[in-house]
Amino acid sequence: MDVIEHIEYDLLYKVNSPADLKKLSIEELKLYCREVRQYIIEECSKNPGHLASSLGTIELTVAIHYVYDTPHDKLVWDVGHQAYAHKIITGRRDLFPTNRKMGGISGFPRMAESEYDSFGAGHSSTSISAAYGLAKASELCGDNRHVVAVIGDGAMTGGLAFEGLNNAGDKKKGNLLVILNDNEMAIDNATGALKSYLTHVSTSRHYNRFKRRLWSIFAHIPPLLHFCQKAGNAVKQGLLQNSNMFESFNFRYFGQIDGHNLEELVRILKALKDINEPKLLHIITTKGKGYTPAEDNQSVWHAPGRFNPETGERIPAKDSASRYQDVFGHTLLELARTDKRIVGITPAMPSGCSMNIMMQEMPERCFDVGIAEGHAVTFSAGLAAGGMHPVCNIYSTFMQRAFDNVIHDVALQNLPVTFCLDRGGLVGEDGATHHGVFDLAYFSCIPNMIVAAPMNELELRNMLYTAVNTQAPFSIRYPRGCGMGVKWQNEPFERIAIGKGRKLHEGDDIAIVSIGTTGNLATEAIRQIESEGKYSVAHYDLRFAKPLDEELLHEIGARFDKVITIEDGVLRGGVGEAVVKFMNDNGYNSHIRCLGIDDKFIEHGTPAELYALCGYDATSIVNAIKELLK
Repeated sequence: MDVIEHIEYDLLYKVNSPADLKKLSIEELKLYCREVRQYIIEECSKNPGHLASSLGTIELTVAIHYVYDTPHDKLVWDVGHQAYAHKIITGRRDLFPTNRKMGGISGFPRMAESEYDSFGAGHSSTSISAAYGLAKASELCGDNRHVVAVIGDGAMTGGLAFEGLNNAGDKKKGNLLVILNDNEMAIDNATGALKSYLTHVSTSRHYNRFKRRLWSIFAHIPPLLHFCQKAGNAVKQGLLQNSNMFESFNFRYFGQIDGHNLEELVRILKALKDINEPKLLHIITTKGKGYTPAEDNQSVWHAPGRFNPETGERIPAKDSASRYQDVFGHTLLELARTDKRIVGITPAMPSGCSMNIMMQEMPERCFDVGIAEGHAVTFSAGLAAGGMHPVCNIYSTFMQRAFDNVIHDVALQNLPVTFCLDRGGLVGEDGATHHGVFDLAYFSCIPNMIVAAPMNELELRNMLYTAVNTQAPFSIRYPRGCGMGVKWQNEPFERIAIGKGRKLHEGDDIAIVSIGTTGNLATEAIRQIESEGKYSVAHYDLRFAKPLDEELLHEIGARFDKVITIEDGVLRGGVGEAVVKFMNDNGYNSHIRCLGIDDKFIEHGTPAELYALCGYDATSIVNAIKELLK
């Protein structure tokens, strides 16, 4: 049974910019929305991306570009994974098939990519602060720009969003509009008190319905519009007594609006343009709108991979090995069954990190705190101080947002919190905003912190077992995707000695020192080079970036005058530099080549392409060995 109704592209290829959009009638705009929706579905079916979020914002995107004068007026997206229609409208339709591919357009807004991308995004809750900065800059420059920020309700749970509201609302004038895209979803279902509040927003719905009608009628009659403004304030203060939360921040609140009713969106946006003060428009949308499989299973279709657009059948990946995140999820549940101190914490990514596995059996011992990484860390610290052993799972790239909390609330007090950093290293197509390449460096500089990285699934299982039985801050980082096919399920737990690595392969000519899953690339390189029969290569897996295995490094320094270090992370402050320092401090004269990520941001591409680009895929390791041994 087909789940998509095919229509001919009558308008899609006629709109090359927002200026072309403005030439269309409302009825033509509605047809254009259908065509854009079909185009995104068709392209994402063969070139995977963030599907459901962008399907839910098509009418909103069209209405904004139709009403506002972009790029003169500024449009700021939160997170940015809901901006595919924005890219298509703003001259990147023909490039959309290259979305998230190496050399193609980014899956997120990027200032360097288009003048229509007013502010780059990939992380959550930044839009209001950035938009307020743009609005204030416009005011100071006197160029009278309108600024619109689009933030999802999941992103509204982040503390930075409220910091932006607090600051922007301090001034009662300004052309700033915040659009709250309320679909009750982050990656998974939205959680927390804010979700309940948005469902029962305190301002009378009857009052708002009446107000919207007046605004629509008087939108083009400024004196009457001004009168309605004053009358509305009097009604709220005199009859409703308490304004809603957003109006407590001095934002004029308008809502709730059907975010898929294009005609109403256009009408209300035109009316709001004339209000020169901070305002918030609350719209209700459906994540995955217009594609039944995405509407029915919004979490899965957030980023579904390849699929058949006709039937909605997802095409499974060929790799049969377990995903690292699932190794974590199942192991955590197994450990929690035997230790009542173990609790799980994650900021809005239970299915993304597979903590949902433990949640299903032990919901009272798992906490989805919303998109609030700093709170997740300090909440974990409080749990640890209260006698629990929290396992806090945050994507490596998002852990950057909680760096101070890790230092001040966990490490300084030497609390036993286990941090599991999913998506460590180069994650591939999500690109520069999502690569988890800094954690080995920034965690290694924190006193009391143990920093570990497994080479395979069994190592991850045993490191998690070791961590929850260690009374100290402990971080474990592992990559996105599938492991090496190493047997791990139902294997007996083995405690790993803290700071102890292992020798994986004997050799005499040169030593490779790896950390984490780069050890698998080194293993392949050694297999290739030794098949030529010329060189003998030793291989050491550090396991721990901190503390380093000094006994192992003494052995390497004494035996080898040529050493290669490999890490899936930045070289500045990384493991390679730590090895170089150790060798220098102890008087070894080894010639050391450090392979990893140079001092630059890495764009999007497949992991294999990016490993080659950065010079630590198997071929690059082979070449480095040959160059050193010459």
